[in-house]
Amino acid sequence: MHAEPGSQRCFETEQAQLSVWATTETYGAAVELTVSAVEGMRLETLNRTSRQRQTVATTAECWGRYPIGATVEVVAHGGLLTGTGTVDAADVTVFPMTPPQPTALPPTELLDRLGTHLTRHIGRGVEYADIRTYVPGDQLRTVNWPVSARRGRLHVTQRLTDRSADVVVLIDGYPQPAGPATASTERTVRGAAQVVQTALRNGDRAGIVALGGRRPRWLGADIGQRQFYRVLDTVLAAGDEFETTTGTLAPRAAIPPGAIVVAFSTLLDTEFALSLIDLRRRGHVVVAVDVLQGSPFAAAQQDPLVDRMWTLQRSAMYRDMGTVGVDVVAWQADRTLDQSMHLVPDRRRPVTGRR
Repeated sequence: MHAEPGSQRCFETEQAQLSVWATTETYGAAVELTVSAVEGMRLETLNRTSRQRQTVATTAECWGRYPIGATVEVVAHGGLLTGTGTVDAADVTVFPMTPPQPTALPPTELLDRLGTHLTRHIGRGVEYADIRTYVPGDQLRTVNWPVSARRGRLHVTQRLTDRSADVVVLIDGYPQPAGPATASTERTVRGAAQVVQTALRNGDRAGIVALGGRRPRWLGADIGQRQFYRVLDTVLAAGDEFETTTGTLAPRAAIPPGAIVVAFSTLLDTEFALSLIDLRRRGHVVVAVDVLQGSPFAAAQQDPLVDRMWTLQRSAMYRDMGTVGVDVVAWQADRTLDQSMHLVPDRRRPVTGRR
């Protein structure tokens, strides 16, 4: 059984084409090939050159990994014996579509590296900051000649610097209980893709860590369009460019010093919450986006008092996490991710002097 290409990648609603054919070592054996797809993917036969070779087109409305099955029926010489076998001939990875809205970074002191984020620090930039008296060593191109002429001595114009950031997305891959928590995976994947896409478009470095499950994995921070596809492969556990790890904490090699960590989780698993606290203790800015909508007890038709107690306990958890430095924001159903991220408090230290 052969397929070309054996692994295909596309986005939602996009069409992917591949050729599947079967060969036998016995000459003259009758072979019948049937190609099938799993639920959620549409399959259309474009060209069938023979009974054992065909070209198909696949389309999926939702992201995920879709195996393409091939069933081969072989009739032996004389027609007295028939054999049938089914294998996964190819694998189609469908990437999620991300909204065009950019997500704002949590307010923090950025790395001293050239970027596109405007800061309050004085340095090389284009945004006006202040005017001061000229001192030996200042570049002549910074001299503000109209002000110098009015005041009778040289003055220079100061500018605000533009800096970059390292953004690492943390994904909660722990098993979730039945109910509203099971639908959170959709928001987690799309939110992670939106944060990474925004960071890479701004010239920042982006990486990802997926904790939980049997195979925790991570991808180091990097720049460029290719990094976006690497991140999506890591989220869907496709390809081989990511690293695997053990334990419940994010590896130190996956989180660069001074990186901003944006986590997507239902915050129902204690081990994931402890990993966020550990990252905060390392000195990182950590923001947890609560993707859980509704109460886990809603499907059980419990007493309204149970839902009220759950809401109060959730608010107390937000407060406790904020006390240790992990800001939690709720991603409500009537809000976009960028609107929710604007609720992150500003934890920057006040600037006491200019450099």
